[in-house]
Amino acid sequence: QVQLVESGGGLVQAGGSLRLSCAASGRSFSSYAMGWFRQAPGKEREFVAAISWNGDNTYYADSVKGRFTISRGNAKNMVYLEMNSLKPEDTAVYYCAADRFIGTNHWEYDYWGQGTQVTVSS
Repeated sequence: QVQLVESGGGLVQAGGSLRLSCAASGRSFSSYAMGWFRQAPGKEREFVAAISWNGDNTYYADSVKGRFTISRGNAKNMVYLEMNSLKPEDTAVYYCAADRFIGTNHWEYDYWGQGTQVTVSS
């Protein structure tokens, strides 16, 4: 079992930056792949970024590539999403997710946080 709690969301102007954090509790966190997903009102949950259990492999949605960076600190049971050059279309609830295997589809992840709101004003 893994419990996940996101933080760091907020209101930012277009072009600004935010850093999301995801704190994980439970044993064997370092053996889990981690992902970030987002969901805007009226839209399906979509993949943002994912990182393998050891950090060697990362994947990004085309819409955030070059602007967002996913990282993890296994010693602290933390995962981060650094978001730069934010756009109004990045506005959504952002979710942290964990699974034994890395993937880019939300149905592949077993454990989810409660989400944190990110709002980007134009």
